Amino acid sequence: MDKDKIKQSFITSDSSIKQAINKLNETGHRILFVTDPDEKLTGTVTDGDIRRGIVNGIQLTDPVSGIMNSKFFSLKADSPDKTREAERIMQKHLISHIPVLDRHGRVTDVISWIDCLNLELAPHRQANETFENAVVIMAGGKGTRLDPFTKILPKPLVPLRDKPIIEHIMDRFFMNGFSRFILIVNYKKEMIKSYFSDTRLPYSIEFVDETEFSGTAGGLSLLRDRIDSTFIVTNCDTILEGEFSDFFNWHREHNNLLTIIGSHKEIEVPYGVLNMNNGLLLQIDEKPRIDLFINTGTYIFEPALLGYIADGERVDMDKFIEKVKASDNERVGVYPHWGGWLDLGQWDEYRKSLKKIGESTDEL
Repeated sequence: MDKDKIKQSFITSDSSIKQAINKLNETGHRILFVTDPDEKLTGTVTDGDIRRGIVNGIQLTDPVSGIMNSKFFSLKADSPDKTREAERIMQKHLISHIPVLDRHGRVTDVISWIDCLNLELAPHRQANETFENAVVIMAGGKGTRLDPFTKILPKPLVPLRDKPIIEHIMDRFFMNGFSRFILIVNYKKEMIKSYFSDTRLPYSIEFVDETEFSGTAGGLSLLRDRIDSTFIVTNCDTILEGEFSDFFNWHREHNNLLTIIGSHKEIEVPYGVLNMNNGLLLQIDEKPRIDLFINTGTYIFEPALLGYIADGERVDMDKFIEKVKASDNERVGVYPHWGGWLDLGQWDEYRKSLKKIGESTDEL
């Protein structure tokens, strides 16, 4: 990471938690480095630290010293093969950033989970905490937004560096302790099945065939006899950063029937916005920034939700969620996710994601 960008993530121990949240939003780096006057690293602060602090009663005006992690992992600047070692530490301890320190304890570089995407998981390593809960991947759509790739390949097999998108998704879940995957397939399904029949992976994969295109949620009706416990549903074109056990704990603590993983996104309006009243100008906000939470396409479901979809019903996920919310408004929740995520479902985002992980898009 560029040194100037690293310094943008420096914060002092007496800064408030609100200031830390604002700095996370401003930088988009998802981690802050607490430094002393000599810029020596004394602790780290992540969105997870902030979320846990707030749940435990910390106030936004309190200093970050009360939530920072002073027992952080780091690498020495002269360590050989730092990216490989960072990958090992990230997988073992389920963290997403490793600072690299010089001999004075100052941050010279940061290695993130994205930097390790091109490293093979061979041998694949699983998290210390494991889950028997299924991860359902909606892999049956035509993926028309990725034409012309998807005229040849089904969207789940579109390449991202050294392997298909869907394998990256499953690797991330496996690193977080999930090893049972159910793929709902339809479009070019034989190609997907053939790929996995020739690929040795350390997790189990079941295929469920749609006979008709049932929308982004309708295929879930095919799971009623397969799932009897809490499960995850995710699109086949998004890769999330973070500890997935946090999603589960949030869902359970709030006794939700359905939890949507919503990722923070700051949108800059590229114009001057006019605030008016009765035709008179109140003020002009020049290129304002708007904080939004975006649906990442990842959800946590209770099995009772499968009863909300009739056999053969065509329904998209937004309409399905509206139906659930109308019947049980108190148990549809949103997990506020400040971690990064890659959206690979359309060309612009696909190119941005490739660029983000250092892949050239000149050939696209």
